[in-house]
Amino acid sequence: MAGIDGSMAHLSDGLFTTAIAVYAVAMVGFTAEYAFGRVGRRLVTSEVPARELVGAGGPPVGAPGETPVEKTPAAGSGAARIGRWSVVLLILGALVHTASICVRAGAVDAVPWSNMYEFASVAGLVGVLAFLGVLWRLPTLRHLGGFVLLPVILVMFLAGTVLYSRAQPLVPALQSYWLAIHVTLVSIGEGALMTSAVLSVLYLVKIRHDRRSTEPDYRAGSLGTLAAKLPSAAALDKAAYRVVAFSFPVYTVAVICGAIWAEAAWGRYWGWDPKETWAFIAWVVYASYLHARATAGWKGRIAAWINLVGFFSITFNFFVINIVVSGLHSYAGLS
Repeated sequence: MAGIDGSMAHLSDGLFTTAIAVYAVAMVGFTAEYAFGRVGRRLVTSEVPARELVGAGGPPVGAPGETPVEKTPAAGSGAARIGRWSVVLLILGALVHTASICVRAGAVDAVPWSNMYEFASVAGLVGVLAFLGVLWRLPTLRHLGGFVLLPVILVMFLAGTVLYSRAQPLVPALQSYWLAIHVTLVSIGEGALMTSAVLSVLYLVKIRHDRRSTEPDYRAGSLGTLAAKLPSAAALDKAAYRVVAFSFPVYTVAVICGAIWAEAAWGRYWGWDPKETWAFIAWVVYASYLHARATAGWKGRIAAWINLVGFFSITFNFFVINIVVSGLHSYAGLS
């Protein structure tokens, strides 16, 4: 491969695999905190009769009418420490992942997102960074890291196996500074929207559990057990909305930059190429989501479903349009 540094490309692949392993360990840690930590556990309410314990000459403990406070279980502090160390591992994994992308850029002497493998790698990193950003503002959502990392690891696994492409020079059509601008913005927007989609799924699970738990004959199954440990529906909804509110302007600018690049490369701003069409569909859906959030009658469950439809549009555009449908944007890099 002329112009390609094979040793750097091999190092990049090794760092990519290491990042997946570190993310996997962090996911196990977040899952352990979720399963054994006290976050999300229901507090004992006044519905449970308070017991009055009287020791030898001691005052009564738990007077009638006083709301008891849940005691932290023995495993609670240990689970919290595991959660904190999982965040450290997540940051370490993000650094290794970033190094993989930078080394890949050095190997090809260009921005490393010209095919599906490279784009998926960048989008996975952005998904992780988006979750770290959520933790910065809402640290109580830390124990949900396992849910966020699962799709990230899945996308990276597919990128490293099914979608993998060896380091190679850019094809002539992509040798433009617009590649660095357009595709960078798309990867940032879509990677962050993956995190928002996960939060919307958890939100739907939570509100379904909260609604059904008021029924007299409700029995919590495995899904109910999962939902009982989730944060409040309002917190999940707010986090999902904030990520979309950040990502949508980025995605909008990416679409505009793509149109400008198309005019320079093909002599027209918009030609309803399959990838352009689905990018526009996704943009319309997310615009509808933000509008639904601003409309009193469409908040909550309906808005969450719109968010998921938007992410389905992006996923369909990435996998199906790139692999199955032939068009001007056929740069999957698959052999």
